[in-house]
Amino acid sequence: MTHTATRNIEIVEVGPRDGLQNESTFLSTEQKLDFINRLIAAGARRIEAASFVNPKRVPQMADSAAVMAAVPRGNGVSFIGLALNARGAERAIAAGCDEVNFVICASREFGIRNQGATAEESLAELRRAAPMVADAKRALSATISVAFGCPFEGEVAQSTVADIAAAAFALGAQEIALGDTIGVADPWTVRARIHAVRAAAPDSLLRLHFHNTRASALANAFAAIEAGANILDSSCGGIGGCPFAPKATGNVASEDLVFMLHRAGFETGLSLDALIATAHWLEGALGHPVPAALGKAGIFPYKRPDA
Repeated sequence: MTHTATRNIEIVEVGPRDGLQNESTFLSTEQKLDFINRLIAAGARRIEAASFVNPKRVPQMADSAAVMAAVPRGNGVSFIGLALNARGAERAIAAGCDEVNFVICASREFGIRNQGATAEESLAELRRAAPMVADAKRALSATISVAFGCPFEGEVAQSTVADIAAAAFALGAQEIALGDTIGVADPWTVRARIHAVRAAAPDSLLRLHFHNTRASALANAFAAIEAGANILDSSCGGIGGCPFAPKATGNVASEDLVFMLHRAGFETGLSLDALIATAHWLEGALGHPVPAALGKAGIFPYKRPDA
């Protein structure tokens, strides 16, 4: 096989937050820390570890401050906390998050159901949050959720996504993520939206967040990389989903994504063996199989028993 790819692809591991938030089995704080330590041992260096939202709405994340108080520091690992408003950003900073990921919904109905705010109201909250994040010398990113389609309103206009990206960047979000929250993107739309966001916010970093609800996440990741994106979210084991999206299923699996990238010659800094082992540990902790394929099929080329 000829390997022609040469660049590094940064993987943001979201399993401890987006992965666990939709699970009916609640992991203890100690189990979450075990999960995070296993991911660090596998090579993860950006980890979305916590969510500072209403614990009544997302009880799986109620111990986020306790998790952040105990995560291992150093080794070049950056811990990300998710926020939906200025108060959430303030809590993320107080908990010691290295980065704040601020969510803005691209459709009105999903915004109201997910976080009780329209895009305009979320941008107003971001305007309040951004100076706090900057003063605390933390990184700020903005994720545009349902950027490819809404479960309640249907199609989301590309111009809407581009306008939100431009506004968020102008307010201080240096990295913009496009979230396929319900897994309806296709590779051609991914490419078009990346070009539109680059035109709207040309100096921003661009990150893609794909769910595998309709088995298109790897194809969409390929399209994103071909369009020049270098940062992708994924979740070990392929667990996760949005609690407020009907029939939500998991994120693209970290090990499946990394296998594809490594086969093409890209660098990620992640160990496939360690990711598979972590996914198997997750199956025991959660009490059910995880969606990822690689742990079932195995790594190729095959390793001889005596190798």
